[in-house]
Amino acid sequence: MSASHAELVAPLLRALKPKAKSLLITVYGDALWHHGGCAWLGNIIALVRPFGLNERVVRTSVFRLANDNWLETQRIGRRSFYRLTEAGRRRFDAAHGRIYRDATKPWDGDWTIVISRCAQLDTSGCDALRRNLAWLGYGQLARGVMLHPDPDEAATRDVLADTGTSRDVLVLRGPAASWVAPEAIQSVIRQSWDLDRVIADYNRFLEVFRPVWLLLKDATAIEPEAGFAIRMLLMHGYRRALLRDPMLPGELLPANWPGTAARTLCRNLYRLVQAAAERHTMANLETPEGPAPEAPASYYTRFGGLQPSASA
Repeated sequence: MSASHAELVAPLLRALKPKAKSLLITVYGDALWHHGGCAWLGNIIALVRPFGLNERVVRTSVFRLANDNWLETQRIGRRSFYRLTEAGRRRFDAAHGRIYRDATKPWDGDWTIVISRCAQLDTSGCDALRRNLAWLGYGQLARGVMLHPDPDEAATRDVLADTGTSRDVLVLRGPAASWVAPEAIQSVIRQSWDLDRVIADYNRFLEVFRPVWLLLKDATAIEPEAGFAIRMLLMHGYRRALLRDPMLPGELLPANWPGTAARTLCRNLYRLVQAAAERHTMANLETPEGPAPEAPASYYTRFGGLQPSASA
C-alpha cells in the first residue's frame, strides 16, 4: 500500500477501533461470501494484514467464530480452511437484504409481534431468540414480546428454527386498530428502539467517511490493497450503524433521518473502491478446490448496480 493510502486507512482504524472478530465477520460477509465463503487460514491472515491484526489474533478470532457457529473448519494436509456454516450463510442472507438493497417497499401498515414464553424457556434459548430477532431489527416492547412493522418473514422463521423456539412462540401480524392515537404508536417506537443511538451512529459514520469520499472521488486509480482496506472499513462502519437500525418504514421515522444520507455515501464510496477490492481479494484467496470462484451476477446488483472489475 502506498504511503498516501496507508495514511488514509490509519485514521479510519483510529476512528472505528474495529474488534478483530467483528472485522472478520465483515470480511466474510462482504468479501468472501460471494466467492464461495471459504478461505485458507493463511489467506485470511494476509487479507487482514492492513488492519494491523497479527496471526495470533486472527487464529483466536476464527476459533471463536467457529464456536459461535459462523464458521466450520476443514483440514487438508497441514492447511486449515474455514467456510461459512449453513447458519452463517442464513445470517448473511438476512443481513445482505438490509445492507445492499437499493430501495424499500411501501409499508402495508401491518405489525408483526413475537410473543415467547420467555420465563419458561432456558436462558440460552431465550437470549438467543432475543439476540437474533434484534439482529433482524425487532424491538423489545416487554420481556418476551418483540415487534417490527415490516420484518423479513423468512429470516424470522429461520431464527425460530435455529434457536429451537418454534413451539414456544406465538407470532401475530396485523394493523393497529384505526382508533389508536399516533402518539401511542410513537411511544411504542421510543420504548422499543433506541433511535437516538442509531441517529448518533449514522452521524458518526458520515463524519468519518465523508472526508474519504472527498479525497478519493477524483482519483484516477486506487491500489487493490487500499481499495480492499477502505471497503472493509466502510462496510464495517456502515454495518455497525445499519444493524442497529430497525429499518422502520419512513412513515414512522423522525424528520431528516440521517440513515438516508449515510446510505447514499456508503453506496457511492463502495462503487468507487469495490473493483480494486475485488482484485485484491481474488489475488489473495484460494479454496480447497483451487482459485476462488468469480463473483456471480447477483454480486453486481449491490447498491443498485456495480461495474464488473474488469471494466472498472
